[in-house]
Amino acid sequence: MIDNNLEFQELIHDIITNETVQKMKNYRQHCDTNCYEHCYMASRYSYKICKKLAWDYKSAARAAMLHDLFLYDWREKGDRKGFHAFTHPKKALENASNLFDLSDKEKNIIVSHMWPLTVKLPKSKEGLLLTFVDKYCAIYESSKYLKKNLKNNTYIKYAYLILGFVFLSLNKWGKIVIVSIIRSSMF
Repeated sequence: MIDNNLEFQELIHDIITNETVQKMKNYRQHCDTNCYEHCYMASRYSYKICKKLAWDYKSAARAAMLHDLFLYDWREKGDRKGFHAFTHPKKALENASNLFDLSDKEKNIIVSHMWPLTVKLPKSKEGLLLTFVDKYCAIYESSKYLKKNLKNNTYIKYAYLILGFVFLSLNKWGKIVIVSIIRSSMF
């Protein structure tokens, strides 16, 4: 998972070597991906896209690496108030601000990364980019986990074949559906 781009590594070196940031590895984010891995991937994509478009890739990469620095298991309620999806950007910004000297742009990128779910609007194209990159990474991580588990579980692996037979009995397009399902089941 380590990117071999030296410029990228130098940009986030102080962040990824920080003891508190390293604790992100202890918290699961999406399926079997931890917060650190998720943020690292989002940072890498943000860096690469912004660099290619001649945008502020430095702020984008650094903010993306910190965007989920909330340091708790969001699946457990604990003593926090509010729903995680709405509250964690503020917590991540608070934690990141306590550790690093952030620009106003970086602060906004972190606090607005859950837009449009939260009402905090991104004030920069880099901030808007992270909202999309974050969702892409979450979908990728979840689908990778699902695919891995479908391959390893025979019962689940063939459950959609039964669903295909149900479709077959319901309409004339069922034959096309069942054939495509059978073909896709050949992992």
